[in-house]
Amino acid sequence: MEPWPSVGFDLFERDPRGWLVPTAAWWRRQFDRPELALVAESCAAEHALHASLLAAPTRTVTEGELAALADADAQENYRVFLRFRDRVLQAGSIEAAYVGLFQGGEIDLPPLFVDLMAQAMLRSLLEASDDALQWRAAQMLFRPQRCTTIEGRLMAGDRETLDLLNRDDAAGELGRLLRQAGAVPRAVQLELLTADNGTAYFAQAERHRFLIDLTAEIGRDLGHGVALRLANARSGLKALAQVLERWVAHLLGVAVRIRPVGRIDDPDWRWHVGLDAVATALLNDLYHGREVDEARRRGIVGLFRLDFASAADMRPALAHAPVYLGAAADRDGLLRLKPQNLLTNLPLAARS
Repeated sequence: MEPWPSVGFDLFERDPRGWLVPTAAWWRRQFDRPELALVAESCAAEHALHASLLAAPTRTVTEGELAALADADAQENYRVFLRFRDRVLQAGSIEAAYVGLFQGGEIDLPPLFVDLMAQAMLRSLLEASDDALQWRAAQMLFRPQRCTTIEGRLMAGDRETLDLLNRDDAAGELGRLLRQAGAVPRAVQLELLTADNGTAYFAQAERHRFLIDLTAEIGRDLGHGVALRLANARSGLKALAQVLERWVAHLLGVAVRIRPVGRIDDPDWRWHVGLDAVATALLNDLYHGREVDEARRRGIVGLFRLDFASAADMRPALAHAPVYLGAAADRDGLLRLKPQNLLTNLPLAARS
């Protein structure tokens, strides 16, 4: 069963590097997107343009053809899509277009297409994985999450799904429970991903109804004032680290090991990368010894240590030094991961 059917993964070919090359059929599929699909109000020029692109999805489209569209929004939608299409065609693959976008190129695409490329690449990276937790963690890299602590456990759920439930009167109480850190509700709409329901995830992945547990450690009270902290073997942070290892290897050709850590307690802390804008600002402040209030610290979703398998892949001055990664939610609990930060901010050795 295809976990993410919206990707159209069977419509890609691969280049010699194993990178994804869209076929004409994949491009043709994109014209069914809501931004480009015909509607009752579509004018004759839009019908003609749409039909011609279905027949020849990579053909050149002139500015005159776009200007002939009666709807200004339709004009802009086509301009943005064609900019995305032409970038991928010129680069030769999804990966090359993505890397080029963030490594020196002009970032001229909206998040919609950045996330579309990320999802396609992650689908490729997980092709041989049967671990539902890795697949769910990978969704965090292209779909914003809402995070909250429930009974001492840090949970993340798909933002769009939770927001939709919160607007639905029938699910309003569920949303309030999540926001108020009450007990995990047993509801049809949401389910915590565990070792026992992975099969259900693969059957319903794009319903985005599975919560993921991001708790790194689980506390147990043994009584008599004795408390025990145990690593959470099924933590989503571990799965996320595994996905990020593959991401770096695939796009940068560098082998790294990434593992969750409880804190950064390194007197020789030399390099860090925020996996989102909130974490970047927070890690910068911590690194420079600036005061960080408790509210911001509570936003930390995960900390990781990245080690290069070969010091030769690092800048010589930083050889063998660990790189710390961080992910953090904003004050409203919203987490927007930006995996592209790993392409631009790792201390890589210069390449000829």
